[in-house]
Amino acid sequence: MAVTKAVSETGWNLDNSYARLPATFYTILRPTPVRSPQLVMLNAVLAEFLGLNPVALKEKEGVEVLAGNRIAEGSMPLAQAYAGHQFGHFTMLGDGRAHLLGEQITPRGERYDIQLKGSGKTPYSRHGDGRAALGPMLREYIVSEAMYALGIPTTRSLAVVTTGEPVYRETELPGAVLTRVAASHLRVGTFQYVSKWDTDNLRVLADYTIERHFPDGLNTENRYLFLLQEVIRRQAALIAKWQLVGFVHGVMNTDNMALSGETIDYGPCAFMDSYDPATVFSSIDVYGRYAYGNQPVVAQWNLARFAETLLPLLHSDELQAVRLAQQAVSGFTDLYRSNWLAGMRAKLGIFDEEAEDESLAQSLLDLMRRHRADYTNTFLALTFDNPQYSSLSGTPEFAKWQERWQARLCRQRETRAAREQLMKKNNPALIPRNHRVEEALEAAVQREDVSVMERLLAALADPYAHSPGQVEYAAPPPPSACRYRTFCGT
Repeated sequence: MAVTKAVSETGWNLDNSYARLPATFYTILRPTPVRSPQLVMLNAVLAEFLGLNPVALKEKEGVEVLAGNRIAEGSMPLAQAYAGHQFGHFTMLGDGRAHLLGEQITPRGERYDIQLKGSGKTPYSRHGDGRAALGPMLREYIVSEAMYALGIPTTRSLAVVTTGEPVYRETELPGAVLTRVAASHLRVGTFQYVSKWDTDNLRVLADYTIERHFPDGLNTENRYLFLLQEVIRRQAALIAKWQLVGFVHGVMNTDNMALSGETIDYGPCAFMDSYDPATVFSSIDVYGRYAYGNQPVVAQWNLARFAETLLPLLHSDELQAVRLAQQAVSGFTDLYRSNWLAGMRAKLGIFDEEAEDESLAQSLLDLMRRHRADYTNTFLALTFDNPQYSSLSGTPEFAKWQERWQARLCRQRETRAAREQLMKKNNPALIPRNHRVEEALEAAVQREDVSVMERLLAALADPYAHSPGQVEYAAPPPPSACRYRTFCGT
């Protein structure tokens, strides 16, 4: 994957290794130009990490690249083909409104996909308009950057540009293009597409994925089993991190599971306020398939679909290939549980391991569910011994649980100060509260005022700082607030 293009004045240092794969994997296609691009948000810190010049990106030519009106030096724009199970049903998909510009090679030699989202129709648009509205693009910017600050693997947002053109959903909305940065856009759905429609090139795709994300597997006895095991390992760690902060992805289709182990696609996602495993925010998830409590189960189901695509590569004997796949996928449960329990111990200030730790954590969650206690703030109450954070405080059941917890803490050697530091590092002072996100989006979209969003982003940038300036963003929505709903396809 050598880089042959010169670095531009803006800092673009693009390679196109995906475009060197078989042509059935994608369609070479330029973004559709927009009428009047204007920069709304630019992530200067991320730009510099990528080796880009934030000042140059803000200039006319830089903004035109971010809008799709101009092609950066070294870029070979394309739309990727993939398939996927959406709510359990298999369908052909692909980048219906996105263009991969190429892979930026950073000053440290790392490779990141640069993708425009909302950049026009492609052969995979399926009657869509290929565009995106400003609100959802700003929403992805906020939540993806918040996830990064929380220490959760994620795609990131480099910029949002308005197009000067309307998009039509239920109403007329301002159009926008998001620049997304990802380790790659290889998905479970990419393998589903290739295995179903182009099996001759399945090995090519698998080798590319291993070389790009799992190079340690190149010299193993069975590199494709190594690939499956590593994807499972990363997803187990990722989903555990989601659960530990109360994140609800909302649309865990197989095309939204990135093989790199990053969180991808922030359509109907949201963060849970009151703890409830049945929490669903997506307006179309009427049966709760992707509810908060179902996320680990769905992840394992998705991984089983990935394993199915690899069967021809795992072993020449079909029955042996199936056994290898089943064994690998069945290991997800223990991997997830181990990651989640380690994280929950840290949230409770526990350094060592005891057999009853899982029961201790689950008992607290059961109390939180019954009393509709705020998930994030209950852990803050424990961290700082401050009852005002949690509605559980003062209840007999919680007092009894606290006695059990305190007895557990006394059985470890670490000091109270060390325990508090551990908890502060694992219990965020704030999350992107849904009502705060909507407040920022309303100001930006309705009044063209991004200052509310900028202040929110500043507070979210270091969620473990526990600084006074974060307090106002930590409060849950008022009791009178309506039930929160998010929407796909926006």
